[in-house]
Amino acid sequence: MSQSSSISYSDLLKEIEAGNVQSLVLIPLRREVKVKFNSGESVIYPTFQNDQQILRAAQSSSTPLTVKQKGTVDYSSTATTFALFFVFFIALSFLIKRSASIANKTLGFGKTKARINSLDDSEVRFEDVAGISEATEEVKEVVDFLTSPERLIKLGAKTPKGILLIGPPGTGKTLLAKAIAGEAGVPFFSISASEFVELFVGVGASRVRDLFKKAKQKSPCIIFIDEIDAVGRQRGAGIGGGNDEREQTLNQLLTEMDGFVDNSGVILLAATNRADVLDSALLRPGRFDRRILIGLPDRKGRAEILSVHARSRPLDESVCLNDWALRTPGFSGADLENLINESAILTARENKLSVTNSEIEKALERITIGLQSSQLQDISKKRLVAYHEIGHALVAMSTPLADKVDKVTILPRSNGIGGFTRFSPNEEVVDSGLASKAYLYTKLVVSLGGRAAEIIVYGNEEVTQGASGDIETVGKIARDMVTTFGFSKLGPQSLDSSNSEIFLGKDFLRQKNEYSEEMTKSIDHEVRKLATSAMSEAIKKLEKNRELMDCMVSELLDKETLNSEDLQAIMENYNK
Repeated sequence: MSQSSSISYSDLLKEIEAGNVQSLVLIPLRREVKVKFNSGESVIYPTFQNDQQILRAAQSSSTPLTVKQKGTVDYSSTATTFALFFVFFIALSFLIKRSASIANKTLGFGKTKARINSLDDSEVRFEDVAGISEATEEVKEVVDFLTSPERLIKLGAKTPKGILLIGPPGTGKTLLAKAIAGEAGVPFFSISASEFVELFVGVGASRVRDLFKKAKQKSPCIIFIDEIDAVGRQRGAGIGGGNDEREQTLNQLLTEMDGFVDNSGVILLAATNRADVLDSALLRPGRFDRRILIGLPDRKGRAEILSVHARSRPLDESVCLNDWALRTPGFSGADLENLINESAILTARENKLSVTNSEIEKALERITIGLQSSQLQDISKKRLVAYHEIGHALVAMSTPLADKVDKVTILPRSNGIGGFTRFSPNEEVVDSGLASKAYLYTKLVVSLGGRAAEIIVYGNEEVTQGASGDIETVGKIARDMVTTFGFSKLGPQSLDSSNSEIFLGKDFLRQKNEYSEEMTKSIDHEVRKLATSAMSEAIKKLEKNRELMDCMVSELLDKETLNSEDLQAIMENYNK
């Protein structure tokens, strides 16, 4: 049916009056008339509301006229309506499913998110935990508590309810907890403390209750909470008050560990590197009965850790793990694992079949210093960097108490280091943690060797900022000597409180100066005195060996990297 016509409204009236129209259908609500001509053509014309002219024309010409209050079915409009309804129905179904999913999650908010390792999954044993032998021996009793509790019952002893593992990141706290579960052959529930707390109030406490409920059903078992300081911080320490979700979670944890309900057979292990911020009620006996300190491994421990991680890596016969343990003081277990892994990656990149000392050396430098970048092209800058690094090395080699020089290079690194001098720290000092006043003063002198070399060769006006890191190290060591260790004329008293941290505003209003302004000036004077004295001594040592320094610089510019043997050979040839 045609929706329009070329004839006008007045012509339509004339056609009706002339008898050329077969029938008319008037639809007032839609303001249109459907006209069927004698020729068979059907056309829809728009009309006016209450149009009387059409009625009169039809009446005068006796043309059949039908008046409809509603329009006929418009199939295109009906299809559009059906499509819109279908889209609405699909959207409504999606919203219903979405709401159901949200409802299910809401109902499950209070359920614990702890991961349960079955007996078959506990593959870690004490032999896999190396470098922390003292801590391992101490937790072996926990295994006895879980496997043979009758011996304790006969003596009237009780199993410890909680054991807190304290130590720096990467020292093996989580691995030790897994080893306990593996040796005891009991279920192991592991969760991070941050997973207790959600946006909704009461969720954390509910999850703690659900966790202990499931643990009791599988007792004897072990619950391990990593980074417990996320919920175990001191209550009432926040600026905004103490009634918050974290504190409610902590209160529930305290109740579950030592409340009216007995949790026999459930041992709680927790790990943290911030034991100083934990709530005192959490640390008391009856909750955490034992605290086990897990520190950085010594040389023997590092060798054991390297051996564990090297089991699955093909090492070349020339690799001696004891030597690499000597060269990695201060490395944690995670650092050593990363060292072996990076070595294996470099070996695969170079299409080699076994890991050699070369790959381990590159991995060590990549971890500690950064990737090697493009070489310096400016010979004057290379010479300045060479004098700076040789200054460090020569001062150390001419000072008996200084750490041994391991390597000197002028190859720049991706982190902005133009060159570096690497030392092998005194193992006795590192393991014992005891550094003498003379040893610390020697570190000041060696640290300022690079700046001293620049002053001697280029003068005070041409020194660069390349010694900024060295000066920062000198400032820290010198201040510790004065304020913490009592290595100055100010006497054996602790004067430094700048490192104390303000915990969530608890101590903010109670901060006060622990010494007078005059003492502050005295501290600054003593620190400056140590730094200037060390600089003077470094300059004297280098001026005394100026020709030797020039020889070492020439050799370094030629080879770009010198190891300890190369430096020693240069010194011996010079002294001949």
